[in-house]
Order: sequence, then structure tokens, then C-alpha cells
Amino acid sequence: MAEHAPYPVGLRLAGRRVVVLGAGQVAQRRLPALIAAGADVLLVSPSATPSVEAMAEAGELRWERRRYRDGDLDGAWYALITTDDPAANAAASAEAEARRVWAVRSDDAAAASAWTPATGRSEGVTVAVLTGSDPRRSAALRDTIVEGLRDGSLAAPHHRPRHKGVALVGGGPGDPDLITVRGRRLLAEADVVIADRLGPRDLLDELPPHVEIIDAAKIPYGRFMAQEAINNALIEHAKAGKAVVRLKGGDPFVFGRGMEEVQALAEHGIPCTVVPGISSSISVPAAAGIPVTHRGVAHEFTVVSGHVAPDDPRSLVDWEALARLQGTLVLLMSVENIGRIAETLIRHGRTADTPVAVVQEGTTAAQRRVDATLATVGERVKGEGIRPPAVIVIGEVVGFRAP
Repeated sequence: MAEHAPYPVGLRLAGRRVVVLGAGQVAQRRLPALIAAGADVLLVSPSATPSVEAMAEAGELRWERRRYRDGDLDGAWYALITTDDPAANAAASAEAEARRVWAVRSDDAAAASAWTPATGRSEGVTVAVLTGSDPRRSAALRDTIVEGLRDGSLAAPHHRPRHKGVALVGGGPGDPDLITVRGRRLLAEADVVIADRLGPRDLLDELPPHVEIIDAAKIPYGRFMAQEAINNALIEHAKAGKAVVRLKGGDPFVFGRGMEEVQALAEHGIPCTVVPGISSSISVPAAAGIPVTHRGVAHEFTVVSGHVAPDDPRSLVDWEALARLQGTLVLLMSVENIGRIAETLIRHGRTADTPVAVVQEGTTAAQRRVDATLATVGERVKGEGIRPPAVIVIGEVVGFRAP
């Protein structure tokens, strides 16, 4: 069989019996795809890895805790043979051949009747690569193709109409590599991109020349009408039948006014896809080596917007309650008011020597970190010339640094 090229085919296994022999690392890698295909999986193995055992406990497959015995492949459409017993593998392979069941063997591919390709998926497309006896090359080719599909560098014309409307995409904290796979793909398919200044701006340079890029920070009508103007731009371009991406920094629903845009679109009957993003509230501290939680130190972290000062009547934050918390406080949009915030926290019980870290332009090449305490952070921010965007972390976790 090795002298002939394999014949590629896609198996539709939904509701059909698949037998997996062995529950080690190979089975752990292969089982999720079989489960996702809807297969009726019977697992035969005296033991299993914790992950495989969890699949059984969740009811995703049936597990018989024993060794293989003749007859296990009766009624199977497909078999995955992965035990650490060569004799059992050979016997199961012989049974599969006798029963005309396609079977994969992890220990001896040449003796199998089927090979598992290196597979990957991207938005409805399944990529499967076979290179015979070189599985690492198969995986490398698979990864290259899937990555190209995901980031839009490898594309083919759509022969069915694309979904129109607006995609509200969270672009992450600034590093272009931290946008989600789905967000990057939708960005590559856009006709119009309305971008925040805090989004991953480097990705805009990769877009084709025909894509219209609108800088949301420069939409006219003034500061207090900007959101209405953004909503109007989204509605206008979506109604024109264009694929619109609203590219925002962080996550659209974490102080991003994303719901206001979703509601405005809904009022005009325009569909909106929300793509979550990595919030700067956790990613920026992580990039600076700060864990927002740590065993024995912080059992909670609270994210607060500080764009309104504590003594401002418009404030919705209970600063007195926050001061009583033992965990980590993460402040966004707080550079201007950090002095008054720190004073308020101290007045309500947080100790003046509580560690504070201010991380400016987190995850980008311009990232810098300034350390202080609650008593000194106001003056430190002024003295160091800290400007937004910056994330401020308050709590004992600031004392930890990743090696």
C-alpha cells in the first residue's frame, strides 16, 4: 500500500460507531475531532489520561475499562488503534481488515488501512494534508495554509454572497499579534474599517488598497457627538451593502461602548457580529509581569473605570467598598484622576504603602512601567510624564515579577 498514493476522502461519522483502542496521548489528540464530527465513540482501554477521562465523565464517549478483545470492532465504521501493546494492535488491525473497517495505527502506519492527515479548520474550511511518511511536514504545511486563511493572506473568491452587516471586533491591547483569529479574518474580508486609535493600528497597513479606513478619532461633530457620528457611519456603510468592521481596542464590551453600537444597528435592522477581544485589564498587567491574581495573595480582581473622579457626582463607583477589598484593583482610563483616586482609597482604609504599578502603552514597543505606592502614585505619574493609554494595578500582586 505504501507504494501507492492514498486516496483522500472526508468521512461523515455523525451517529456512526467509531472504536478507539487505547487512551493515551495519541487518543487525547484525536478524540476531540471525532467527538466534534458527531461520532458514536467507544473507547476501550484499562486506563486513560486525565483529559480523556474527563471526556468520558462528560458523556462525550463511552469508555470500557479493559484491554482489547476480538470482536470489539463489530459494527464499527472506523477504528483508531493506539494501544502500547504491539500484539494487541496487530490483532485489532487484522480484525479491522477482516471486517473491512478502515483503521489507523499509531505504532505502524505502513500496516494500517488508513492514515490520519494533519488537519486544521478556519471558518467552515477544513484543511487536510498528507505527505506519506513525513508527518512533521504535513503539520507544517497544514499550519501555513490555515494561518494564511485566518489572517487573509491566503484567500479564494467567495462563490456565495458574503454575510453583510457589521462585525464589532475587539482588537486586543495593541500588539497586532493579540487580536483573535476570527477578528483578523473578518478584518481581512472587510470593505470598510472604522478604527479606534487604541486598536491594533499595524494591521491596517496589511489591508488591500480598496478597503476604506475611517479613523473614528477624527469623525467630525465634536467630542460629545463622536459616538453618534460613529453609529451613523456604521449604519450608512452597512446599508450600502458593504462588509463593515468596527475595530476597537481591548474588548468591545469592557468600557468600549460596544453595546451602544449594537443597539444603534439593531434599531435599523442591521445584523451585528460581536467578536470578543483580549481586555487590557488583564493582558497589560501580564505583559508587565504582573499576575492580577496569585494563590495566597489575591482571590479577586476588580476592574474599574477612573475616567470620572471619586468626588464627581457622575461617578457610579463605590470607592469606599473598593477600599475594603483585599484583592487587586485594575484601573482603566485613570491617569488624569489617579491622585484623587489614591487619596480616596487611603481615606477609606487601603494602606498608603499598597504597591502600585502604572503600565503605559502595554504590549507595544513603547511599553514602560512605573512603580509606586498609593501614597506616591499621583506625584510619580506626573513626574514621569505618564500619558494614556495606561493601566494601573493596585495590590500586593504588583510585588511579583515574571522571571
